Amino acid sequence: MINIEVIRSNPEAISRALATRGEAQPIKRILELDSLRRQTVTKVDSLRSKRNEVSRQLGKMKQRPTELIKEMRGVGRNIKELEEKLRETDLALQNLLLSIPNVPSESVPVGEDETGNSVVRSVGNIPSFEFTPLPHWDLGEQLDIIDFKRGVKLAGSRFYVLKGQGARLQRALITWMLDLHVQEHGYQELYLPDVVNQEVAISSGQLPKFHDNMYHDDIDDLWLVPTAEVPITGLHADEILDPDQLPINYVAHTPSFRREKAAAGKDTRGIKRVHQFEKVEMYKFVEPKESDQALDDMISDAEDICERLGLPYRIVQLCTADIGFAAIETYDVEVWAAGSHEWLEVSSCSNCGDFQARRANIRYRPKMGDRPLFVHTLNGSGLGLPRVLIAILENYQQADGTITIPEILRPYTGFEHIK
Repeated sequence: MINIEVIRSNPEAISRALATRGEAQPIKRILELDSLRRQTVTKVDSLRSKRNEVSRQLGKMKQRPTELIKEMRGVGRNIKELEEKLRETDLALQNLLLSIPNVPSESVPVGEDETGNSVVRSVGNIPSFEFTPLPHWDLGEQLDIIDFKRGVKLAGSRFYVLKGQGARLQRALITWMLDLHVQEHGYQELYLPDVVNQEVAISSGQLPKFHDNMYHDDIDDLWLVPTAEVPITGLHADEILDPDQLPINYVAHTPSFRREKAAAGKDTRGIKRVHQFEKVEMYKFVEPKESDQALDDMISDAEDICERLGLPYRIVQLCTADIGFAAIETYDVEVWAAGSHEWLEVSSCSNCGDFQARRANIRYRPKMGDRPLFVHTLNGSGLGLPRVLIAILENYQQADGTITIPEILRPYTGFEHIK
């Protein structure tokens, strides 16, 4: 959530910055509601003060004037009416503030869509083959490790079943990535619920913006997580962290559930864009002055996974129209998939500034006794499945149809080839 004081002080600049995201923003209406709210608060406070003063006077009187009592009853009715008006105004203002995205950092390139993104660097060589490499959907069926038909039978389109060595490869990837982040990158592992309440979904920025893209349990009013970012954001909601607690680095593996309604008809083949997938998520709570460096560190941690797997990858800075709703700056990590012949995003590392912390009311004290300030939050996949799985299958395929397992994973898989 954007600080209302920032909107008040420079509404034109905020409007221009948000316009680079390609959406009309209701800054004028927000200011109108904010002004109405403050005027109403002033009236309510004035009437309450008057009522309290008259009540003190009446308490000292032996005979209470009828007209004065009647007037105070009218004041009470006015207060109730204004309080109701204030509640309605607060709700309308809050809904508008929750609906607008974060303000992009000045370092983010302005663009109208993903064509405005820029490749920062590329690492590794795109593999060459003496045969025509197959896409993962053909490899998966030939090796009997991905079952698309039974996935559809169980849950419908965009679901799939991993079998045998395919399932074991995914499990090995998840365990290895968690171990690396905990043992070498300095993250604390979490085991999280796969559902959250509405308040947590709002605090992370998922609601109300992405309501149509989330799965909801109507009976208990719970939401299936689209990413571990959502429950981790809520972990320290309404807390004031001590100075020595920051930075906090968390990592967690969860399934991710997304309806992908906005992507209807896109990437329907294979397991690139599905409704349920696994993901290892990195998350940081840091002091504001540390958030730029924390973003660099997170990107480096995601890159480390790609390098150790021997996957060619590139870092892409997203433009204003393509960064996430809560982000001020985002860099994607994309790996090359030789069979599909495309770059696949396996991590999207974002600095969200204090946007999520304001929604979740997460603060810290710079020093004991200082006024609490909002932390900065950062998130990024470390990495996301199944696209890492796709890249391994397609880049490590052999002429005889087998898949060579990257050496770093063999202690986890227990096998060197899928055949």
